[in-house]
Amino acid sequence: MIQISSKSLTLKEFLALPETKPVKEYINGKITEKPMPKGKHSTIQTELSTAINITLKSKKIARAFSELRCTFGDHSIVPDISILTWNHIPRDNNGEIADSFYLAPDWIIEILSPEQSQTKVVKNILYCLENGTEIGWLIDPNDKSVVVYFSQQKPGFFEAKTDNLPVPNFANSFKLSVGELFSWLLE
Repeated sequence: MIQISSKSLTLKEFLALPETKPVKEYINGKITEKPMPKGKHSTIQTELSTAINITLKSKKIARAFSELRCTFGDHSIVPDISILTWNHIPRDNNGEIADSFYLAPDWIIEILSPEQSQTKVVKNILYCLENGTEIGWLIDPNDKSVVVYFSQQKPGFFEAKTDNLPVPNFANSFKLSVGELFSWLLE
């Protein structure tokens, strides 16, 4: 993550700015830039979002969103994957999915990029957990491991191919092992 040096902006002023590529995040009054996803990151993000939606969206349990801006507290972040339970998905007056999401995701998934600060990503996950997120995954494609952060217990580390990854209670019908997750990189 690259910190952008600029004049101090309020969250409201930041949200009024046009979206950029790469995307920028607002955390405690500071603006940072997320690195653009590369091949491994993009593959895992696409396949994982699709797999979650096949299982959970079809039953109207939850929905996975890629690169969705979530604004809550004094943060406006763009997790790699945000999963919201069906009844938490903001809707507009027409019943369609709203453009702006002013809440923490129910489940957050971040995929570490080589040039990304692991500490910064972990801080975002922990902030989400403090604000209502049930579970957070930090996927490291180079290490072939996943750290799972829980809202009420210590983190778990998963690297064996047969390790089944923990999911939030609402997503218990979604099953994925570490081996299945990283096999997408071979397809």
